[in-house]
Amino acid sequence: MWTSDGELSESCCCLMTAVYVDVPQEDDDACSDYGSRDKPGTALGRTVPDGNVLFPDIFQTDNLLFYERFKAYQDYILADCKASEVKEFTSEYLEKVLEPSGWQAIWRTNVFEVLVEVVDVECSVLKAVVRCSEPLLCESRVSTFTSESVRELLELKEHQIPLQELWVVYDESGEFDQTALAIEHVRFFYKCIWRTWDEEEEDDFDYFVRCVEPRLRLHYDILEHRVPSGLVTDYQNLLSQCEDLYKKFLDLRSSMSSSDSDSEIENVSMVEGLKLYEKIEHLKQKLKLIENPLLRYVFGYQKYSGLQAKGLRPTGAKITHVVASTMMAGLLQSLIRDKLCPESHGEELEIQFHSDPLAAVNACYEGDTVIICPGRYVVDGVFCIADSIELEGYGLPDDIVIEKQGRGDNFVDCTGANIKISNLKLVQHDAVEGVLNVHHGKTTLENCVLQCETTGITVRTAAELVMKKSDLYGAKGAGVEIYPGSMCTLLDNGIHHCKEGILIKNFLDENYDIPKITMVNNMIHNNEGYGVVLVKPTIPSDVKDISAVKREENTRAHPGSESACAEALGHEELPECITADLERYEQAVIAEQAESNYEIANELGATSAKKSQMHKKRLSELGITEADDNLMSQEMFVSIVDNQFKWNGKGSFGTFLF
Repeated sequence: MWTSDGELSESCCCLMTAVYVDVPQEDDDACSDYGSRDKPGTALGRTVPDGNVLFPDIFQTDNLLFYERFKAYQDYILADCKASEVKEFTSEYLEKVLEPSGWQAIWRTNVFEVLVEVVDVECSVLKAVVRCSEPLLCESRVSTFTSESVRELLELKEHQIPLQELWVVYDESGEFDQTALAIEHVRFFYKCIWRTWDEEEEDDFDYFVRCVEPRLRLHYDILEHRVPSGLVTDYQNLLSQCEDLYKKFLDLRSSMSSSDSDSEIENVSMVEGLKLYEKIEHLKQKLKLIENPLLRYVFGYQKYSGLQAKGLRPTGAKITHVVASTMMAGLLQSLIRDKLCPESHGEELEIQFHSDPLAAVNACYEGDTVIICPGRYVVDGVFCIADSIELEGYGLPDDIVIEKQGRGDNFVDCTGANIKISNLKLVQHDAVEGVLNVHHGKTTLENCVLQCETTGITVRTAAELVMKKSDLYGAKGAGVEIYPGSMCTLLDNGIHHCKEGILIKNFLDENYDIPKITMVNNMIHNNEGYGVVLVKPTIPSDVKDISAVKREENTRAHPGSESACAEALGHEELPECITADLERYEQAVIAEQAESNYEIANELGATSAKKSQMHKKRLSELGITEADDNLMSQEMFVSIVDNQFKWNGKGSFGTFLF
């Protein structure tokens, strides 16, 4: 229930199934679908308040489902109102459904709880006129706050209490169901949905569609653990920062409006106000991206990884860890022959045996090796690899399966300077984040199979991934996400049956470096969307579009590339008509694949050139006319050749503009 500081405890925030009795449905003209004065008996559950004082039971309304709140706000409370009309629409709704008097409630604050009787309701200001119950029931968290203090406080407030601070006392008759639900909707709205700056937003859009629905969905996605904990933390921090800055902005604006002077101090305040406004707008845009379910994973978040490398052992020794669920004599002999023979290492090996791969990785220091024997290993935890180690399977990937059990954010997190993973199959279930995250350093993945659940592999800023001869499938997001400032080398891989094959995130922001991407001989097929997607903002019209120029230059540079590729293929002697048909077909296929590779390389190159052009424009605006030519001419290092794109739902390559 409520904690000592007056905040909701986690147990109250959990999503529970609402308790309803089986009641016949009313007609659609009713003001609400949650109970009615005409129905015999209540349709709501009851809950016992915490604490030492024997308060009466209250209506349980904090367990409403998403669709119940959605329907209430959309159909009965807000409808198609504008941001500036929210209070007016809410007031009209309350006037229709609230019982004006005759009900009791528990008045809750951070300091005390007290039972009160409602004698009137002021819907226009969202307040109730109350008086203390007789006998007075009060529980205080501060010893100096007495029942007499409550009466004095009520007098000071003229007996008007915000509706959000009232919890309606349970009544079996059903007469106060709508009152309890209406107050819950108001309380939830101003706690979880409304932002102090909403009223100043543009008034030419539907507030419910623009703000309420995405924030409500995000709230329930968080409750149901569908959002990574790092992203939740980012959102809460951004929201807190935005609220603090907005408060400062309001205070500054108020002080300026109350002053008539045109002094230098006033001018300084105006400049400070503009800076605050820009910061607030930037934070608001970030919040909107996270609130939008379609965009929150496209743009992701810069997750902080607090993994600390252990470094070398104090003794300087390097250990080989052998993982096997059961060690048989024949397996041990094979291991000694193939992996553990002293002659092959030039020195005596120190070996440790484990039955759990997670325990083996956690026991590693810099330079250690983990050898995993054939078997199926189910782990409930995260592989956090902060040191340069080698993790290899002894056998074929399909014979060495590591399966993630339990809902969690991550599966494999890599921050080591040089990590190598090979010959393993990683299987992910019921996940929130991707199967592998490279946060820092270099990770090499070779001859692996990755069965994904959400995103596949994420290569974050300043990290490097080398992925060779591996197979990745099943991601509900992108198979591989490439962040700005990262390095990604993909050689001879299969990426298929994902939402998107490869997603390259926006790098046009002036704070981001251009990524370096190499893609050679990959098979990217059967993805729902595009084989490769580039995310970028809409470029201002004053920045020249040079994509067409790049494509034109490439066409001149490779005038006969398609025919040359076709001529390079020979045919066995066949009837002339069949040979001609085959040649035309193969030329068409080769031309299509070559065009896809060229298109991706050209678009990425053109976009990186736009970044340089935008950077020049920013420098010019700042009065800087000379710049480092090497920096200004920097473009994305791209090598995209011999990749095959087949049966992708939307085609080989696309751009996502925002």
